[in-house]
Amino acid sequence: MGTNIVGIDVSKEWLDVHVLPSGEAFVVSRDANGLEALVKRLVPLEALAVGVEATGGFETVVAASLAAASVPVVVVNPAQVRSFALALGKRAKTDPIDAAMIAHFVAATEPEIRPLPDAETQALADLVTRRRQIIQMIVAEKQREKRAPRRSRKSITRLLRALEKELSSLDQDIDDAVRGSPVWREKEDLLTSVPGVGKVISRTLIAELPELGILDRRQIAALVGLAPYTRQSGQWRGHSFISGGRASVRTALFMGAMTSIRWNPELKAFHQRLIEAGKPKMVAIIAVARKLLTILNAIIRDRNKWQSA
Repeated sequence: MGTNIVGIDVSKEWLDVHVLPSGEAFVVSRDANGLEALVKRLVPLEALAVGVEATGGFETVVAASLAAASVPVVVVNPAQVRSFALALGKRAKTDPIDAAMIAHFVAATEPEIRPLPDAETQALADLVTRRRQIIQMIVAEKQREKRAPRRSRKSITRLLRALEKELSSLDQDIDDAVRGSPVWREKEDLLTSVPGVGKVISRTLIAELPELGILDRRQIAALVGLAPYTRQSGQWRGHSFISGGRASVRTALFMGAMTSIRWNPELKAFHQRLIEAGKPKMVAIIAVARKLLTILNAIIRDRNKWQSA
């Protein structure tokens, strides 16, 4: 393994590449020929890491192609890269400059290289994402229905029927995918053994948090965005807060937390202790969501179903 770090800025048609420490820069097309050329140029470098900026899904085929060639690839957050560039006083923004900034960001932060989801897991994640989108559309149309004049309501009703039919179809596709995989079926059975965790939450975790059961409790909480960050300077102490992470997984866990404080005896008691200690309601819910994640992480790690204390 060499000392090279590579940054790749992704656009719809092109990939701008920057290599550290040599400063070599080149461009390839984001198609089959370009990706083949990219792999051929990067494999001999034996890079420590190749950073690919998340760009609306355009980065997926790039990251998958590199991972398939055993190139250590990590998908980085564009907002973090931009903040890093501004901190260095780099206000100019072009694709070659962005590629260089991605490389410098990866060199400075040394993000952990994790295996990418396999094709089946990615396909399940796409189905779960589409289901979430359909639900958002249904909610929006129902809100419009309340305010719509009589003439518009027929159109909204027709659209709602179509959306609900599509939702039912997606649920069947997701069910077929999960129940058709022995590994996913076992994970779902383990996760849903916890009171407050149903199929929607379990399948969101299977699809969008494949690291569950692999990382420790602190790492998994940070990955989801449920790890508290402390703010302090000198004698000043600010409130801890959460940020970043995988929003869709965090939302699912909040749903699970809300259900758990009603139906899960252990988490209900935990929530009650926090409230009695004077914790704000939102802080208590975040703590329950984090504890729920810790429980689910341990259950998948140990492959043991929920057992009430």
